[in-house]
Amino acid sequence: MIFANDRHSLRRMFIDAWRKAREGGVMEPLEVRIAEVIGEHPEYHAMLERGDAALDRDWPPEAGETNPFLHMALHIAVREQLATDRPAGISHAFHALLADCGERLPAEHVLLECLGEELWQAQRDNRAPDEQIYLERIRARLSRR
Repeated sequence: MIFANDRHSLRRMFIDAWRKAREGGVMEPLEVRIAEVIGEHPEYHAMLERGDAALDRDWPPEAGETNPFLHMALHIAVREQLATDRPAGISHAFHALLADCGERLPAEHVLLECLGEELWQAQRDNRAPDEQIYLERIRARLSRR
């Protein structure tokens, strides 16, 4: 399961998947997905290759830093959403973004930003994330492009 109960387990999963991919090891399907996302983010390779040094590090947003583990986990979440078209309509919105952006990764990054905003707002408001608000965020981004 990707969403482990503690950040060390989740981070370890990313570190191990990247190590196995580099070494040609046998990988579970989820590890393959994780390694694909990591492969698309060369800016994180050195950090992951340091292994345990990344387990306890914080990336505070107020310092202008992006948590690479959160970023990559959101990519995986978005890809799962697209594979199942849940919330309903996300695949259609993504294809519109893809046509506008021209490449998959920048289009996914728009979805990541919208998902991250909705997760943050839901946590702040002490409520469950709302799929319709999430889709509205995506559609608003489309209308601004």
